Amino acid sequence: MRVVIFGATGMVGQGVLRECLLAEDVREVVTVGRRPTGGQDPKLRELTVADVGELDAVRAELTGVDACFYCLGVSSLGLSEAAYTRVSYDYPLAAARLLAEVSPQVTFVYVSGQGTDSSGEGRVMWARVKGRAENAIIDLLPNGYAARPGVIQPRHGVVSRTRWYRIGYAITRPLFPVLRRLLPNQITTTDGIGLAMLRVARQGSPSRVLGNRELR
Repeated sequence: MRVVIFGATGMVGQGVLRECLLAEDVREVVTVGRRPTGGQDPKLRELTVADVGELDAVRAELTGVDACFYCLGVSSLGLSEAAYTRVSYDYPLAAARLLAEVSPQVTFVYVSGQGTDSSGEGRVMWARVKGRAENAIIDLLPNGYAARPGVIQPRHGVVSRTRWYRIGYAITRPLFPVLRRLLPNQITTTDGIGLAMLRVARQGSPSRVLGNRELR
């Protein structure tokens, strides 16, 4: 497979990138973002763009892609709905629309989150914005999916770029083994998300929206 990852420097993206590079059936991993990951691997090709919503410059490189794992995201804390919509709706839809043209059979997995509002009209801003994005991607692409992880445990050296996330994970790290036993369907891992996405790319899924239980 030839795979493209958006947001490979984020916590989820780091985990997905690691699993893609380890997968024997993935021959090339293309990352797209405003900054490189800094990784070194014969399979890895990194594309940097000034604006993730403007992808014409990398159109040729995204032709013939088998799977796209869209992991780019941002916390809604302190953002207006317009600003959050740009990152969480406009950007992923720009990628989905381009891939619909140049790689129409691509498996596209958009990472949203547990609690996303499928109606797109609820009271929680981030949930309705991501719900609208999920719906648009699934409507646009025959192999479009949404992933809704719950609490994510970073593993294998993966680190969040958000300072207060890092602090929270450092405090709760000793509790994760217990929490995973008590709440198995609420918690997943960065490597688990990557493996789940690869399985969807290989085999598809009967459900277009994958909650934490389905991802596990």
